Amino acid sequence: MKRLNLYEANDFAEKTFKKLLVHDSPYFKIINFNFRAGQELPVHSHDIDGQVSLVVLEGEGEFLGQDNQSLPARAGDVLISEIAEPHGVRAKTDLRLLVTIAPPI
Repeated sequence: MKRLNLYEANDFAEKTFKKLLVHDSPYFKIINFNFRAGQELPVHSHDIDGQVSLVVLEGEGEFLGQDNQSLPARAGDVLISEIAEPHGVRAKTDLRLLVTIAPPI
């Protein structure tokens, strides 16, 4: 077993979002992203098979998609998509996000 407290292990940065690799195995990868209000992970995709989940732990923002699509994102919300589907995130307030990728890239 492995235990990690994200609130203690990863903080926020002023100029760009902070990223913490929480777990990496042959089965899945977990990454914690922390965004200050106004920061974003631009819409992107990966040319592979697999799925990605984005879980909002704290704060509010938007899940971003292809053709300027956006969905509200707030604490407790989960977005699940194919990793080849365009996806991104924009923070309206300070935002903590937990991303799981399976299989890992």
